[in-house]
Amino acid sequence: MAFQDTIQFIQDKFKSKDFIPLHAPVFRGNERKYVMDTLDSSFVSSVGAYVDLSEKMMADISQTKKAVAVVNGTAGLQIALQLAGVQKGDEVLTQALTFVATANAIHYNGAEPVFLDVDYDTMGLSPKAVSDFLEEFAEKREAGTYNKRTNKKISACVPMHTFGFPVHLDKMLEVCEKWNIPVVEDAAESLGSYYKGKHTGGFGQLGVFSFNGNKLVTSGGGGMIVSNDNDLGIVGKHLTTTAKVPHPYEFYHDRLGYNFRMPNLNAALICAQLEQLNSFLTNKRQLANDYKAFFKTQRIIFRQELENTKANYWLMCVELDSLEERNVFLEATNEAKTMTRPIWQLMYRLPMYQHCFKDEQKNAEYLEERIVNIPSSVRV
Repeated sequence: MAFQDTIQFIQDKFKSKDFIPLHAPVFRGNERKYVMDTLDSSFVSSVGAYVDLSEKMMADISQTKKAVAVVNGTAGLQIALQLAGVQKGDEVLTQALTFVATANAIHYNGAEPVFLDVDYDTMGLSPKAVSDFLEEFAEKREAGTYNKRTNKKISACVPMHTFGFPVHLDKMLEVCEKWNIPVVEDAAESLGSYYKGKHTGGFGQLGVFSFNGNKLVTSGGGGMIVSNDNDLGIVGKHLTTTAKVPHPYEFYHDRLGYNFRMPNLNAALICAQLEQLNSFLTNKRQLANDYKAFFKTQRIIFRQELENTKANYWLMCVELDSLEERNVFLEATNEAKTMTRPIWQLMYRLPMYQHCFKDEQKNAEYLEERIVNIPSSVRV
């Protein structure tokens, strides 16, 4: 069988010849205790001590001043873009090589994604591609930076840290600061990842994390907005809790808000999972090192963190020689009940985004044909 050595290696690592998922949750800490505590307290919805505690823990972990718990990462990104100033009719710079939530959150705000290329080494938005686009199409006006061709305001830039590998943040911030464009980090996949010693999510004006069921730590659903601007965080909390003005018993809402609150039940799970974050990261780093050693003996590239970064190795991935080899790899591994998955289809191939601007996409299209995720769960 093709790629039998790889299949056997993965089966040995996970001690199973049955189905091996891509990334399964692990509940081995205080999850049951904290969830039962919420049931005993009767505070199971959006009011409860674990919501506050999860926000404090995430602010500490992400090295930011304010964190806001939300129902999922997509909702968090939608609100973060609003907080950054994105309005209907604007343009937002981002990457086409991403999970669809990145583009959807932009679209939910009535804005248009502009798809720019990624860097080959990070698989995330390329600062050079952003700079090239702005130099050709943008101009500064009194009200902000505008696209000369479309006459639309370019109101934000959203780099996504693909599979937990940080983008080149120094260069990205330098380019966006030059053009006065706020950066909103889609850090959904990068909890536990660092760039030059600083946690992802805290570089831009805002950052957003996801606690979806397949993430490094999970509450089944859930997300978190983080920011070093405390005032933005306060507004974000207000918007995501239906914009209700505090009062002992009356209901008054002073603006259009959203019911994007994280229930206390989910927050209890998150707190228990975050307590184990460091042990999860250590476990996954060992698996990454094992993969790295193994794939040195194969004709397959194992994608690794770059110098001056520390990746969380959320979903580990390999690079095949060609689209044809990728397809053979996918078929062989999945037939052997070892789950593998190709990287996402590029956003401009999807029907709702085919009309959007895209640049050459040389690196994105190269990676689209070759990158495959392999089993990456914390081993128990």
